[in-house]
Amino acid sequence: MSSEISWFSALCDDDYEFLGQPDTALQSSWEHCRNIVMTADRYGFDNVLLPSGYALGIDNTAFAAGMAPLTQQIRMLLAVRCGELVVPQVARQMATLDQMMGGRLTINIISSDIPGETVESGPRYRRSTEIMYCLRELLNGNAVDFDGDFIQLKIDPPRIRTQSGKSPLFYFGGLSPAAKECAAAGADVFLMWPDVTPKVEAVKAEMDAMAAAKGRQLKYGWRSHVIVRETEDEARAAARRLLSKLDDEEGKAIRQRSLDSASAGVARQAELREGADDEGYADRHLWTGVGRARSGAGAAIVGDPDQVLGKIRELEAAGMDAFILSGYPHAAECDLFARYVLPELDHAKLEMDASPVVV
Repeated sequence: MSSEISWFSALCDDDYEFLGQPDTALQSSWEHCRNIVMTADRYGFDNVLLPSGYALGIDNTAFAAGMAPLTQQIRMLLAVRCGELVVPQVARQMATLDQMMGGRLTINIISSDIPGETVESGPRYRRSTEIMYCLRELLNGNAVDFDGDFIQLKIDPPRIRTQSGKSPLFYFGGLSPAAKECAAAGADVFLMWPDVTPKVEAVKAEMDAMAAAKGRQLKYGWRSHVIVRETEDEARAAARRLLSKLDDEEGKAIRQRSLDSASAGVARQAELREGADDEGYADRHLWTGVGRARSGAGAAIVGDPDQVLGKIRELEAAGMDAFILSGYPHAAECDLFARYVLPELDHAKLEMDASPVVV
């Protein structure tokens, strides 16, 4: 089975040697994040997630433009925050970036608020569905005449087009009912945060049914951390070391600073952590300790090369088509995963025919 294997560049100030202990050498910057992406490109990862946060780190769109001529083959999964965009301008921006990258752009749709505002989950995700519809139509070269609850737009497509002439793939995640409805209507790749495999299979079955009811199909992605070492004992020791200087109150403060700290997905990560064993393992190779000091994806695949490979293959069998991985520090763990696991994986960039967005 061939899956897309991707890495992560810590644009949102999320890189540490010890979780909860800021290190100026690992702080988000052009140079530091550039080096992570170029490392992943050199090793042959298929894609790299460029996250976005209003208050944290550096701007990911400007960063992606800077990285376009410096990378060779890796795609860039650019997080686009729906609460902060004007659709026609973003369509031109995305088409321009895709040309600069030679067709290597993919888009991670983030159903964000506008900085300083708070919109309830249902309306916020409905707004994101409308934005995805209009954005995809413009990127596909179609005129838009749309009168929605949030977006009113009558406009021809921009002259500038993506290299393929079509919209890049939309990656999207969320576990609330409104988020799932939005994903079923507009996503190409539904992203899941780490969970035990039966739960992953249950969510996939639910999303398959929701998408089919709209005449659509989804691919599925897994977003987690990874800790791989030559032996399982060494990997578990590395996990313990990562948390060895964490103050629990500081970890709580880090989680609460995130804009998604109250989401259904974050709540599920907390449940997973609370149900883990005394060392934080939800199952033998799924460690929830990362979630003690970050919001979002809060678990890591931990083990020796064969064990990490086996866990990925287990998830592939459960229906995962793409993996977005990261580790601490990100460049160092990228190197370890690339040497120990990546050569054993049959991997390739995700290709699919994107379904129309249903509004």
